[in-house]
Amino acid sequence: MTQNTSHTGDSSSVPTLKQGVGCIKAALKTMPQRPGVYRMLNESGDVLYVGKAKNLKQRVTNYTQTSGLSWRITRMVAATRRMEITVTESEAQALLLEANQIKKLQPRYNILLRDDKSFPFILITKDHAFPRITKYRGPQKKGGEYYGPFASAGAVNQTIATLQRAFLLRPCTDNIFKNRTRPCLQYQIKRCSAPCVEYINPQEYAALLEQARTFLSGKSREIQDAL
Repeated sequence: MTQNTSHTGDSSSVPTLKQGVGCIKAALKTMPQRPGVYRMLNESGDVLYVGKAKNLKQRVTNYTQTSGLSWRITRMVAATRRMEITVTESEAQALLLEANQIKKLQPRYNILLRDDKSFPFILITKDHAFPRITKYRGPQKKGGEYYGPFASAGAVNQTIATLQRAFLLRPCTDNIFKNRTRPCLQYQIKRCSAPCVEYINPQEYAALLEQARTFLSGKSREIQDAL
């Protein structure tokens, strides 16, 4: 279940840091200490930035502590005239929602704060009976299914860890896979179904993979709530 709310501050034709901080502080008065996604918008209603948080109130409070902000974030805060949030049931949901909104909205400061580096994606490989799930950055020339972009490598790693716990998909390379003779540590810690040693058949693995696809696409609330 998600919950959307928005908060609007005083408008002005000339953005100032004081006004931006004031808008954020006004939003914080009713902001919950829950997982979710926040959006910072300018006076025209353009989304400047999309971020996720395990605790929305705690995360957004950081933007009011201006002495510790970089110059780019200071400019973003100064331009902020409205805050919107979507409360989610879990941090995993927030990570996926953040990635989907960045892809859809292309917020200016999400792009600028990457310092021209490409955003990371989750890649599900193809051409294998047991497809691999992995982090990927760069041109999407490699065959497979791409999910994202995500705001950071950390967000990708966290989502992959969630997927491994929930669906037991393999993270190893094809070369490692074909040379395994016994289950690896990932199987021992219950993060892989050990298809390399035939502990699961292709049909069973495909069913797990389809659930992961549904989760990554944000189409199954039942699966997301279970995580």
